[in-house]
Amino acid sequence: MKKVAILTGGGDCPGLNPAIYGATTRALKEGHKVFGILEGWKGMIEGSFIELNRKTVEDIVGRGGTILRTSRTNPFKREGGVDAVKRTFESLSLDGLVAAGGEDTLGVASKLYDIGLPVVGVPKTMDNDLSGTDSTFGFDSAATVGMDAAMRLRDTAKSHGRALVLEVMGRHAGWVALYTGISAYADYTMLPERKWSWDEICSKVSKAHAERGYAIVVVSEGVELASGQSETDEFGHINLAKQDVGEKLAEEIGKRTGIETRSAKLGHIERGGPPTLFDRMLGIRAGIAAMEWLLSGDYGIMAALRGNEIVKVPLKDAVGSLKTVTGDWIRLLEVLE
Repeated sequence: MKKVAILTGGGDCPGLNPAIYGATTRALKEGHKVFGILEGWKGMIEGSFIELNRKTVEDIVGRGGTILRTSRTNPFKREGGVDAVKRTFESLSLDGLVAAGGEDTLGVASKLYDIGLPVVGVPKTMDNDLSGTDSTFGFDSAATVGMDAAMRLRDTAKSHGRALVLEVMGRHAGWVALYTGISAYADYTMLPERKWSWDEICSKVSKAHAERGYAIVVVSEGVELASGQSETDEFGHINLAKQDVGEKLAEEIGKRTGIETRSAKLGHIERGGPPTLFDRMLGIRAGIAAMEWLLSGDYGIMAALRGNEIVKVPLKDAVGSLKTVTGDWIRLLEVLE
């Protein structure tokens, strides 16, 4: 019997519980003992865990969030953090660890593998910006929520003759905004990767409002409207929740066009709720694959989606660069707007 552990780190998103279910079920199938590390890398530092069994995970596939909870803790930025992680490995007699997370969580996993710890990754990010994988669970659920919100805003914008700005998540990559904007046929979609000007945005809004009496703009939270000092976390990321890009954008559009313009921010609404069918299936498959590789002694890799197959990708390749929206997608937006 082997002893293995699972943790979830970084921001939560739909699909984490299915991944926990898949990984746990795979290990239990062979009679292994499974621990759930609480609050991501924080739990590995503090030695906080629960034991996972069939009853623990039997009904979690349809639930959002993560039953193991999460945090944005970086053991490499905490004094004695890495040594504490090693002690938890030793105290639990772990044969390996599955870490589910985005660029930061997998970045830590990659560094721990480099110093000899048996770690396998499961890619997770609603931003869909991880290299090495075609898609990550959490993204489909987030974009679906964004689409639904944009369509609802369209109804109220039309009723009141307004322009409405919808702010969605997306720090460095605008995939959520892109899919939201296209699927809800927004009049303009702003991405961190897309060049824009006030004249262009206001022209699109004014034209749409003149033709049908309302307008819809989708903006990614990572779009820079102005520079300034901002609060950051342990990984150096700006707290985008306090930037209010959508609100500032709506205010400026209103001033420049004379059109009554309001804003709405989805924020953490995109993170919660049951995962879509796609995210459930991807989470389960990735969790099973990661655990299979861990049990076979294949470490330092993550379970990536390529086409319709789950394949091995080195952790170092997954965190080397971000997958951002390319020119072909931006040209598609330009055709539709």
